[in-house]
Order: sequence, then structure tokens, then C-alpha cells
Amino acid sequence: MPEQPRDIPAPTLFTWEFAADPYPAYAWLRDHAPVRRTTLPSGVEAWLVTRYADARQALADPRLSKNPQAHRESAHVRGKVGIPGEQRADLMTHLLNIDPPDHTRLRRLVSKAFTPRRVAAFAPRVRELTDGLIDAFEENSEKTLGEGERREADLIHEFAFPLPIYAICDLLGVPREDQDDFRDWAGSMIRHGGGPRGGVARAVKHIRAYLAELIHRKRETLGAEGEDEDLISGLIRASDHGEHLTENEAAAMAFILLFAGFETTVNLIGNGMYALLRHPVQRARLQRALEEGDERFLAAGIEELLRYDGPVEIATWRFATEPLTIGGQRIAEGEPVLVVLAAADRDPERFPDPDVLDLRRTDNQHLGYGHGIHYCLGAPLARLEAQTAIGTLLRRLPDLRLAVDSDDLRWRGGLIMRGLRTLPVTWNSPGR
Repeated sequence: MPEQPRDIPAPTLFTWEFAADPYPAYAWLRDHAPVRRTTLPSGVEAWLVTRYADARQALADPRLSKNPQAHRESAHVRGKVGIPGEQRADLMTHLLNIDPPDHTRLRRLVSKAFTPRRVAAFAPRVRELTDGLIDAFEENSEKTLGEGERREADLIHEFAFPLPIYAICDLLGVPREDQDDFRDWAGSMIRHGGGPRGGVARAVKHIRAYLAELIHRKRETLGAEGEDEDLISGLIRASDHGEHLTENEAAAMAFILLFAGFETTVNLIGNGMYALLRHPVQRARLQRALEEGDERFLAAGIEELLRYDGPVEIATWRFATEPLTIGGQRIAEGEPVLVVLAAADRDPERFPDPDVLDLRRTDNQHLGYGHGIHYCLGAPLARLEAQTAIGTLLRRLPDLRLAVDSDDLRWRGGLIMRGLRTLPVTWNSPGR
């Protein structure tokens, strides 16, 4: 077992200063304590895994359970390791909380919504949403600014946030007239994500009640099976055809697709645009590729943005089901393990010049969407949304600039996700 250094002071983790730029602290951990036991802000103790090779091993290790019941601590402490309110709302049986064989069964059912053909068929709707949101914040700017003045908008609240909310609602089958309610509940989850858990729990309660009603309505009106069937209808049909899917499982699956499917994409678009705005050479390279119709460069660029400053800082909770060793460190049965994706994806042992944003990077097997059987099911949709959103912004608003100094931006607190609270931008070019 490696000795943790005593002569070099460890960095302070999970402060607001740390949230603004966690990468120097993660570099220290990789160098000096790559598997380190840490007390989290919630008071829960967990092991942080920061090196790429160790992270990849841990993400695929079947001895690390996703089920919070494998946590050896009390039920009170176990209640601090998941999404606030999910247990009370009976939403625990989703892909982030279960292991095979239930995980295999549920993932097989939901994966039908994310086949390459289904995602490709969804592309026109994503383009429509993207253009509509840009049109809206351009019109709002024109109403408040005089002729010749630069336009301003907040790319998080006016663009990166509503785009995936409306997209995932369409995918689930939430009626258009109800989608603004989902937007409000999701906004509450983001606003309270780094603070007291009560705000998130209240939003979860609203979502659970709505999903129960929606599942009931869809079951009553379920028609003939069709290729364009929404995901909730598909889950109901699977249950009715003997797939042993309970209503609670269907609601939990819909809930986690909403919860995991929107904030990751909000952060991918927000963090990605922020990185491009701070790296004008890389941005200019991407814009030239877009002018030349090189969509492959855009796709590769999104992968580099995922690696450089991805939307998920730390993978969701895992718990040792037996004693095991990671990176030479012994982990006891029942102890929580948190894989730090942000640290692993800047490991110089895996990525040359890892702190450099290089959109031409080719060997880019990042862990931004995980690894192993829990690899993010919605990654193809998130990539489509990010490519469409970032590509369209750079085409339509080529002179986009930050409207504030980088030091004035604030990052949301929280353990799992990494994202900006706001991203004010300015431009003066026509949007079409």
C-alpha cells in the first residue's frame, strides 16, 4: 500500500475556489495520492480515484456495485450518496443505482431509444430547437438594444439549458404544453444542485407525481406500435408484453433519463463554448472547418471538449462489494469509490500535453461518458445536441465573445457535475 505523503500539503477540495479550477488539485492527487480517502462536504467518506488507468479499471470492475444498499454505513448516511429525494419518491430502480441482471434487463429496454437510426431521425428536431432558441435570444436583444449596439445573451439560461430539456421531453413523450413545467423543475434541480438537498428533493417529488400521471394517461391511450413511438410509451408496451417492468421502474427510468440527460448536455455545451471562447486559435480552426463543410472535424472537436473540461466531473457512486485493490490502495468492503473523470482525462500518462486544448487530437479515448457496462446510454444524443448547438452558434454568430471577464464567472457547486452558472456573451453580426 503506497504511503500518502506527509511533507507536501494536500490541496483543499470542494471549495468555491476549487470549483472554478479543480485541475491543479487533481494533478497533485494524481502525482501524490492517486487513490485517496477524502471526507466530502456531506460528511461521507469516500475514495477518490484520479489516474486514467485506475479510473478505467474501476469503472468496469464488477466488484464495485452501483447499488447504494452496498454502502456499509447507516441508512442515514446512505441517503446522502444519491440524488436527493429519489428514495422517498420511489425512483431508485434506475440504471445508475442497479447492477446486473436488473441493469442488463432495463438497459436493453431503454437502449432501443438510442440506436444510431433513432438518434439520426431526431437530428431535424434538434436543429429546429437550436435555431429557434438562437432566433429567440436574438429577438430579445434587438428589443433592448439600439441599432449598431452589440447584442447580449446568457448562453446557459437562454440556450444550453432549454435545448436538452425540450429534446429529452420530446424523446420521452412529454406533451409540448407540459414541457415548460419540466423546464422549471429541472431548473430548480440545477439551482439547488450544489446547496441544500431540499430544493432538489422538492423538484424530484413534482417530477415523480407528473410521471405517474403521464404513464397512467399513456397506458390508457396506447395505440398500435410505431417506429416513432416515444420512450415512455415503449416502456409501457414492454411492461405490458411481459418484460417484467413495474410502473416504478418505468417512472424511475424516465426520471433518470431526464435528470442525467439534460444537465450533462447543458454543461457540455456551456463548458465547450467557454473553452472555445478562451482559445481563439482553436475556435478559428473549427470555424474554418465548418466553412469548408468538414463535419468530421466538428465531431472530433466535441470529443476534445469532452476530455478537456467535460460535463461530468466525478462518476456516480460505486461501492465495494468485497475487499479490493485499486492503484495499490486497499479498499474495504462497503466503502464508496468515486472515479474522478476530470482528473483521469488530464492524466499525462495517457494524454500528451493534457492541459492543452487541441481540437486536432486523434487518440482521444477519454472517459467523459464512462466506461464498461455503465457507459452513458444517451451519449449519442448528447453528442448530436452538442455538435448541432456549437456548430450552429459558430456559423450564425461568428463574432461571439465573452461579455464579462473570466474571473467574474461562477461555477455551480456540487459533487458530480461541472458547469457554469451563467455564460454571458455578446455579438454584433447578423444571425442568419
